Amino acid sequence: MTREPEQPFLNDLQLSLEQTWQLLIDGSQNRKSPLHTPTVATIRDDGIPSQRIMVLREARRDSRTLRFNTDNRASKVADIGNSGAISILCYHPAAKVQLRLSGRGRVEQDSAACDAAWDEATLYGKRCYLADPAPGSSVDAPTSGLDPDVEGRKPEGFEVAPARENFAILFADIEQIEWLYLAHTGHRRALFSWDHSVKDWSCQWLVP
Repeated sequence: MTREPEQPFLNDLQLSLEQTWQLLIDGSQNRKSPLHTPTVATIRDDGIPSQRIMVLREARRDSRTLRFNTDNRASKVADIGNSGAISILCYHPAAKVQLRLSGRGRVEQDSAACDAAWDEATLYGKRCYLADPAPGSSVDAPTSGLDPDVEGRKPEGFEVAPARENFAILFADIEQIEWLYLAHTGHRRALFSWDHSVKDWSCQWLVP
């Protein structure tokens, strides 16, 4: 039986960190990537974690940020408040890599970055923010929250324009990354922590 050659990053922390950001950047740009829809967790006021699947819209290594689009009325926005804790979990089966990222969240609604994200969104995507009442509201019957006039069809630009007031972007400022490579030949695990004093990542191997 021929043994599969080991990837260089399995024994090199810097290469493991490089692979991590490559996977995240690809996940933000490639809809077919498993990292395109990670699980994002916040902490509610009662201390209970709250999780949801979100679409990763942008990943920037230089600023250590991940960006998601959100409805400004959503519960996660209230959870984050003023720089609340945020955690992101994703798994890439083909790469055999699980990533657990944590840091601080922040929400922007009236900014150039938010305007740009709104302009990039499709008409179908913008339509989601027309929901009334707000996401998570209790209702007496199943509903999409959309007006029947726009439900089930591609809306016109003027029809989704009012949704801009509900649209926001969520940034996750990543402070820690736990990288786990799963393989029958032997797992690898590493921890990357951002060191503000030197403006660089502190890297440490962990036992899987």
